[in-house]
Amino acid sequence: MILTSGNKVVYPSQGPCLIGPVVNKIIDGRPISFYRLALLDDSGGELLVPVDKAQTIGIRPLLNRSDIPKVLDLLKVKEPVGADSDWKQRAGDNFKLLTSGSAFDLAVVIKSLTKLGEKKALSFRESRTLEKARKLLIGEISEVLEETKSAAEEQIDQALKAQKSELS
Repeated sequence: MILTSGNKVVYPSQGPCLIGPVVNKIIDGRPISFYRLALLDDSGGELLVPVDKAQTIGIRPLLNRSDIPKVLDLLKVKEPVGADSDWKQRAGDNFKLLTSGSAFDLAVVIKSLTKLGEKKALSFRESRTLEKARKLLIGEISEVLEETKSAAEEQIDQALKAQKSELS
């Protein structure tokens, strides 16, 4: 996959990024080319990603606009999501989903931890995982739909409420 300066992509576990110019650096006496990615999460952070590793890291294009309703529908689905009762297994599963880079996997994490949080208090780690998944999904929806993060967050909250009301 060749990344083009000025386009937007998603870096797993970091969220949407703007591709900047390719930067060449000498590391251990060898020239290496890096994509410069600017995080679009208001942190002002930057990432340097080796050009030859971009695909194996899991960098992907932003979702298409037409995918957003599918992600939100995943939050609305009323069948129970398998929130493993063993916290270690659940933490491992959520970590894999969170780092996969998939917006659909983020929705699964959000849905399952939100549902679990309604049954019992989430652990500190699970609260942080839920917060991170929400932040990443909000960021991507916001970028794709070119709207504020609060508007994207409202869409996620509405989808989760719709699921809750269908279960009642």
